[in-house]
Parts: sequence; C-alpha cells; structure tokens
Amino acid sequence: MIKTLDLKAIPSFADSRTILIKIFLILILLSLTALPSFSQDHSDGKKESEIQKLEKAGEEDIKEAEEKFDVIEKIVDHDFIDLYFLGKIKLPHFKPVEIFGINFDFSITKSTVMMFLASIILICVLVYAVSSNRKNSVPKGIGNAVESIVVYVRDEIVVANMGPEGLKLMPFFLTLFFFILFSNLLGLFPFMSQPTKNINITAALALITFGITQYKGIRAHGFAGYVKNLVPPGVPVFVLPIMVVVEFIGLFTKPFSLLMRLFANITAGTIIIFSLIGLIFVMNYPGTVIAIPFAIFIYLIEIFIAFLQAYIFTLLSTLYINMAMQHH
Repeated sequence: MIKTLDLKAIPSFADSRTILIKIFLILILLSLTALPSFSQDHSDGKKESEIQKLEKAGEEDIKEAEEKFDVIEKIVDHDFIDLYFLGKIKLPHFKPVEIFGINFDFSITKSTVMMFLASIILICVLVYAVSSNRKNSVPKGIGNAVESIVVYVRDEIVVANMGPEGLKLMPFFLTLFFFILFSNLLGLFPFMSQPTKNINITAALALITFGITQYKGIRAHGFAGYVKNLVPPGVPVFVLPIMVVVEFIGLFTKPFSLLMRLFANITAGTIIIFSLIGLIFVMNYPGTVIAIPFAIFIYLIEIFIAFLQAYIFTLLSTLYINMAMQHH
C-alpha cells in the first residue's frame, strides 16, 4: 500500500510557501504605491505638453496679428477702402494712358476718393453756412463758425501780409485753407484717411501756389523785371553767378517746403497713433494701458494740427506771392 506524502508535515516546504506569499504581497504593495506616481508623472507630462501647445499657439496668434497690423500698410495709398471687420471696397482700375511717351495711371485710389469726399463735405458745409447767415440777421452755429474763420483769414493772414491788394486773391486763399482743413479733419473719423497724407495731393497744392506766385510776379513787374528782381541789388559781380543759381533754386525750394511740411506733419501723426495701437499686440494688457491714453492724447493734438497746418500753408502762400509781387 502506497503511503501518501503529507507536504504540510515537511517544515522546509511550509516555510518556503510562507516566504513566497510574503514576497507576493510585497510586490502587490509596491505596484500599488508606484501606480499613483506613474499616473502623476504622466499627467504632469501631459500638462506640460498642453502648456507648450498653448504658448506656441499664442506666439503664432501674436505673430499673425503683428503681420496683419502693418503700420506702413495703413499709411500708403491703395486701390481699395479698408473697412476693417466690415471688409474692403474695391475701387475701379483703369488702363494706363500713354501721353508723350509717359504712362499716366488715372485709376481711382483711396486718396482720390477721400479728396472728392472732403470737397463734397466742404461744399455742403459752406452752402449751408451761407444760407444760414442769409436767414439770420446775427450769424449762429455753423454759419458763425465759418464766418469767423473767413474774417480771420482775411484780416490776420491776407491783409496783414499783402495789404488790400491781397483781397483780390481771397477766393484762392479761402479755398486753400478750407480744403486743407477739411482734408486733415476727414482722416480723424473711422474708416477715413487724410488726402493730405498723399504727397501727390500736397504737391498739387504746392504747384498751384507756385503757378500763382510766378503769374502775379511776372504780371506786376514784367518778365524781364521779375527775372531781374530775383537777384538782390548791390551784389558784387564775382558773387552774381552764385546768387543767380541760388535764387533760381529758391524758386522751387519754396513750394517744396510747402508740400513736404504738410505731408510730413499729417503722416507723422498717423504713424504715431498706429504705432501706439501696435503696442497692444506686442505687450497685451500692459500695452493697452499705455497705448490707449497716449493714442487719445495724440488724437486730440491731431485736431489742433489740422487747423495749424491749414493756417501755415495759407500763410506761407500769401508770403511767397507777396514776395513775388514786391521788390526785394
């Protein structure tokens, strides 16, 4: 008869089984304690990756905003009117016309539209002011404001520098003053821009002043007398060739100073305002705190600059025309 072996009766085997059970329990405890740390490391890594993605997306958004907000793009002339979030109005484009071998592009640009718009607004305001003053024995409102400007230009600019003779040119000086004033103010409204920010328009105004200056000078002294008066009397003979060249160049530097002064001052104000607004895209909240108050301050100064530049252009025009009409 075969005798059954009792494993429990063997002490060494029982001890080994107890040891195995203890090792198994220790491994389970170790695995349970290691699991939270592993999940925490995994979640931390996931959070870090999400943060990196957000930072990268934020940098891309800032870069895209900076690319979209181009200061020079807001200043130069275009063949469309940018209404920002409302879209763009495309302006008609014409084929260039060749005249004497030179191509002339008569396409409509934003500055052209703003120039005509400023002229239409100016005509409407002046017609309303005239009709208002005719109805009222005492000027008031817009009529009073327009009359005050007209009287100031007449007494403080034209008569003060040219005398009664200058009253014949009052329509020209008033047109010059009001057109520049309304053109400068137009760009302070949303979606609008100053026509005087375009150097072609300021050059056209300066050329008109230059043409009237030469016409009035030649009419007052004759062509020979006008040319003779370009050189001051009593100049030594050896200096005469230099003075002739200097005075001839001076004929063109005067209108050049007119066009550049008006163009530079109006453009500079726009650049400063857009540069301040650009701080918002670069510095976020701190940029907003800095940009908005200073932009409002520069905007208020621009209102003053609009009147000042109209005054300076008109004043210098009267001086240049008077110098051509009078002997040096």
